[in-house]
Amino acid sequence: MMSAASIENSSTQIHSSAVISPRAQIGAGCRIGPYTVIGDEVVLGKGVIIDSHGVIDGRTRIGDEAHIYPFVSIGLPPQDLKFAGEETETVIGSRTCIREFVTIHRGTTGGGGLTKIGDDCFLMAQAHIAHDCLIGNHVIMANAATLAGHVTVYDGANIGAYSGVHQFCRVGREAYVGGYSVVVKDALPFALTVGNHAKCYGLNKVGVRRRGYSKETIAALHHAFHLLLSARLNTTQAVERIREEIRDVPEVEEVVQFVESSTRGVVK
Repeated sequence: MMSAASIENSSTQIHSSAVISPRAQIGAGCRIGPYTVIGDEVVLGKGVIIDSHGVIDGRTRIGDEAHIYPFVSIGLPPQDLKFAGEETETVIGSRTCIREFVTIHRGTTGGGGLTKIGDDCFLMAQAHIAHDCLIGNHVIMANAATLAGHVTVYDGANIGAYSGVHQFCRVGREAYVGGYSVVVKDALPFALTVGNHAKCYGLNKVGVRRRGYSKETIAALHHAFHLLLSARLNTTQAVERIREEIRDVPEVEEVVQFVESSTRGVVK
């Protein structure tokens, strides 16, 4: 059981059935429920809630006020045959909500050694985040959405239920990946990407309106996606036309830079 010296203050509540290493660091105001197991190198910030039956191991740091629901597994070794027990880590941001049966595996040396999830994310039941994934802030993953290893997901992206993202792919900022999609190339920022295999259906108009973008920015993004997806231009030609016709719109430039930096190609 946890030694008193490892707990910041008496506001922390730990159920008597929890098994917590005396080397773990538990922040003030944490609530740790029944049958939770916490390993040697785990660091919990302030006010973290672990409801019950969670397993948190490895070099894992969880930010303030994160909420972890029952039967979640965080920081265990990756499902990678090359992994040989090397020291790698898992980092989860503040106020992130992790629902039942989510699995998050720590990184590998070959992939940078880190699996990271940002602040204010919402991971619904049975989602899986494999080794070396890097996830931004305010990301939503719906039920059973799955990220293979080395996936990067940018801020505000939304990945629908039962979707799968291939290893080494990127999901752009505020992208929307529809349910049951299979994403094998990079999903464009601000776009609606759906299907098996996924196709891009242009600007996610509902999403950008909800986020309060101006009419001028929405119109510019819509025109950029028209040139990229529907104007019978190859990708290089489309990028050239976008730069010629749309200037001084940071969101459009972000789309262009995302396309130009892609190593796998983008979903079109």
